[in-house]
Amino acid sequence: MKTLYIVRGIPGSGKSTFAKELVPDFLVCEADKYFMSGDEYKFDPTKLKDAHLWCQKIVETYMESDELYPKIAVSNTFTTEWEMKPYFDLAEKYGYRVFSVVVENRHGNNSVHNVSDETINKMINRFQINL
Repeated sequence: MKTLYIVRGIPGSGKSTFAKELVPDFLVCEADKYFMSGDEYKFDPTKLKDAHLWCQKIVETYMESDELYPKIAVSNTFTTEWEMKPYFDLAEKYGYRVFSVVVENRHGNNSVHNVSDETINKMINRFQINL
């Protein structure tokens, strides 16, 4: 069965690590990868929209080759429902079932991208869960 895993959580929660347990690393799609230059992370907030569109396009490219890529993971913060909608739409279009997983930071990890405590607290306050 074709499956899309949506892995959600605040920075430092372990989203990427968990997603790599589900699928091979190259099938973990993340907006953060857009900001990688070699081994260096160069975040530019003015390009965040472009990063998410890029991530969505990669997911769609994998879905178009579903025989090669029946399982895909997207690992982003996804603090609100509307941020996940493009992926739900792609899954419906290409016949993928979706599992949404929230990763909690119970291990006391810090963000590898140096996200400020203020930003993390804002994310926590807007985090939506649909049970």
